[in-house]
Amino acid sequence: MTKPNEPLKMLAPESFRHAISRRALFQIGGAAAGLAIISACGGGDDDADSGSSDTGGSSGTSGGSSGGSDLLSQYSNVVNKASGNLAMFTWGEYNDPEIIGSLAESSVGVTMKVDYYPSNEDLITKLSAANGNSGFDIVVPTGAYIPQMIEKGLLQKFDKALLPNMVNVDPLYMARDWDPTNDYSVCKNWGSTGFFYNTTKITRPMATWQDFLDACMNEASGDCSVLDTAPNLCGAYFWANGINWTTEDPADLDACEAYMVDQFAQHIKAFDSYPSTAIAEGQFSLSMIWNGDGRAAYGRLLDGGLNVDEWKWVLPGPATEIWMDNYCIPTGAPNPEAAHAWINWLLTPEVSIKDLAFHGYHSGMKNIDQLIAELAPDLTYPEIIFFTDEQVATMQTGAVNSAQDRLVEIYDKVKAKAAG
Repeated sequence: MTKPNEPLKMLAPESFRHAISRRALFQIGGAAAGLAIISACGGGDDDADSGSSDTGGSSGTSGGSSGGSDLLSQYSNVVNKASGNLAMFTWGEYNDPEIIGSLAESSVGVTMKVDYYPSNEDLITKLSAANGNSGFDIVVPTGAYIPQMIEKGLLQKFDKALLPNMVNVDPLYMARDWDPTNDYSVCKNWGSTGFFYNTTKITRPMATWQDFLDACMNEASGDCSVLDTAPNLCGAYFWANGINWTTEDPADLDACEAYMVDQFAQHIKAFDSYPSTAIAEGQFSLSMIWNGDGRAAYGRLLDGGLNVDEWKWVLPGPATEIWMDNYCIPTGAPNPEAAHAWINWLLTPEVSIKDLAFHGYHSGMKNIDQLIAELAPDLTYPEIIFFTDEQVATMQTGAVNSAQDRLVEIYDKVKAKAAG
């Protein structure tokens, strides 16, 4: 835990695909003075495949700039008004409830309905089956999947005249390889994957993916969860064995299947992409988890009156992933004007940082260290949100390549074996 007023180093990597050679380290003061309960409301059912929530309201204040800060005056704070209903298909508990509720209505003029998915594969399958009639106005895919979605005709181009606040995004998070001109996507946030465990049940030091796999098969057998995605499930094996998780080598894939199906699967209790709630309910003693949900787990444990000191978040070695999720507008969106207006509003600094404080992921804003110091000086667990250069140097970008179908096959076999 970062101590009060201890400087925190934050990294903005230049590239998610190539060796990191350009690094920006920032420092802020006033970090995480003590603990605060993170809101567990909103976001909907953790059963992401069927979860749905209607959010809205007539109260709340605008998320626009206060106009009283020299820093904020350097950002574009255009808020476009829209009207009607806006439907978003996204990851579980991925936005501050007010930002998809009362503030969306009062600031942008829209009432939002939000549905949730557990994986990019699930998102793409549903959009493909809908053939342009999904009913969704906004989707939030991970960058590596965007070229496939463009090729399949699942995304429509932005009207950039309606997104003037795109200039607020740090150039490091623009013009990614998956969309070099940002015609279809803009950064929502980025993060990584680690694990969360109960130190009273797993008493040995835990620092690597091999530690995770071994503990799942021993102390946490029948009491552990993995993310409900094929790449992450197999990624744990590849990272533990010094293999880049984008491997297309048939021998690597065969070895992964043999280990995960024949040795590991029987120990898995659940496939859960958002395990923080179940952790607080005592369902797991060890969980693979995205960093923002790991941060949320601490808050839920506190909210339940449990001892957070018994739990530990780990960013494992020797390698793990780095991902960026992106706002996109699907083909056939019923209300594209409202989609542009809401995304543009999210790209104002005050709204972006408010959202960051809820979901716990780096939102890609310019000068984010200064924004945090001004807008969220008491941000809780910042060390789970912002990574050092040494940590980011261990992170690997994912890829959608010739191994994708095989990874899904392995995932299906593991799931069947675990259920049996």
